[in-house]
Amino acid sequence: MSPSERGYPDEEAGSFPEPPLSFDDKEGREIAIRPYDGEFEAVVEMYTDFAPSDRAQGIPPATESRVRDWFENLLDGLNVVAWHDDRAVGHATLVPDEDAHELAIFVHQDYQRAGIGSKLMQGLLGYGQVNGVEKVWLTVERWNHAAVNLYESVGFETHGTESFEIEMVLRL
Repeated sequence: MSPSERGYPDEEAGSFPEPPLSFDDKEGREIAIRPYDGEFEAVVEMYTDFAPSDRAQGIPPATESRVRDWFENLLDGLNVVAWHDDRAVGHATLVPDEDAHELAIFVHQDYQRAGIGSKLMQGLLGYGQVNGVEKVWLTVERWNHAAVNLYESVGFETHGTESFEIEMVLRL
């Protein structure tokens, strides 16, 4: 489905915090969320250390050279990174797609289920708001209930379903 065929909600989702943000996650680790600022190698390192079971819909890619190419393409969009000390532990992006932006979010397996994904998503959406993003969409595997709940918690609505994916939309 093309972005222009998607039905977006009439109402905006509300306001989101603009990065930089910092907080203590559920494990007591100090996490900072900042707009991407050229820390290419740190983000590539995070993705090359991703567990195979945490890859969804073929991303992030499995080899370092493919990660580099894929991440470089994402730099055309808006990107925020979650940091624990000097280590990239999460990344979220809004990639331009016709009149909307596609959202993707990843949290390293060592940092999942600690509240980082929620803050990373909110920071990305806040960053999108101040940069003029109005419509956001994503796809998620239908059995990934934690991700679906996360997306719904910030205002995403289900728009369509395929055999194994749900498409969700949001208006900023």
